[in-house]
Formats: sequence, C-alpha cells, structure tokens
Amino acid sequence: MSSFIAVGFGHIVSIDALDHLLFLAVLAACYRPRDWRHGLTVATAFTVGHSITLALASLGVIVFDTAVVEFLIPVTIVIAGIENVVQRRDRPGGPARPLLAGVFGLVHGAGFANILRDLFDGGIAMPLLGFNIGIELGQILVLGVLITAFTLVDRAVQFWQPEIIAATRLRSRVASTAVAVVAVVIAAGRTPW
Repeated sequence: MSSFIAVGFGHIVSIDALDHLLFLAVLAACYRPRDWRHGLTVATAFTVGHSITLALASLGVIVFDTAVVEFLIPVTIVIAGIENVVQRRDRPGGPARPLLAGVFGLVHGAGFANILRDLFDGGIAMPLLGFNIGIELGQILVLGVLITAFTLVDRAVQFWQPEIIAATRLRSRVASTAVAVVAVVIAAGRTPW
C-alpha cells in the first residue's frame, strides 16, 4: 500500500500535475487562516467527490473519455477562478462553494482514475485506499504551503499599502484571475474536438 500512497502523493506535488495544483491554488485563494472551517468543508467536499469517481472508474463501473476529462479539469479551474472573482462577500461562506468543489471533485477523480487504473495488477481495495491517502497527504501539504504564502502576501500588502482594507479580497481576485488565465491556456491545448 505504501507504494500507492507514494504514487498518489507524487501525483499531487509533481509539476506534471500542474492542473491539480492550480485547482488547489484557486480553491485556497479566497481563504485566510481564520476561515479554516469553511476551507475544510470545501476540501472535504472535493475529497468526497473525487473519491466517488475514483472508486467507480477504477472498478470499471463507469468509463470516461480521457480526452474529455483532461479538458474538463482546467475548465473546473476557470469556473472556480471566476467564482472567486465575482463573489460579493469578503469571506467565502454558504453551501454553494462546497457543492461546487464536490462536483469538481467528481471530474478530478476521473482524471486520477486514469492514472490509478494503469497501476492495477490484482485487487483494487488497497491500491485505491493507498492512492487516495497519498492524494490527501499531497493536498494537505500543497494547501498548507499555499495558505502560508497567501497569508504572507496579505500581510505584505497591508504593510506596504495600509489603506487597502480588503487585502485578502484583492489577493484572491488577482491570484484567481492569474490561475484562470493559465487554466484557459491549458484547456485550449486539450480541446478534445
């Protein structure tokens, strides 16, 4: 099982997983450390979504067109980035964001399944569990780094420009726009038609 944990972890923290790293960045962009409860709800919804699809696809219950899934992953990033930019509150909240993360998790799980399916040589339970644990450990590491970096940016903005009251909102919009633009380029390169 440890080898599958390593594969899952490596998949998330690798630069080859740029689309998944960008998704985590856009999810974390609107949060401050004190918003951890809502951020945890969003991360859990994403985990539930990708775990469902990962299990179903890995078991062969459902089969996805890889080209379509690889195209939809950056599309989810663009949509999440737009949601960050247009949100009206200073702080994220409410059920819409976790629901959105759960739906997007379904798409990302299909992408993870394509990787995991190629590694099976026997039973599925332990590889699936190990891979999922590795993904979660990688996400925890990436989110920790991102939230720390975003907090440092907020503090720098407030230090150098104290008149900016909503530094987090400004940072969230700038980061989300930048990530969404990169995701548009990735999606354009993966157009399945």
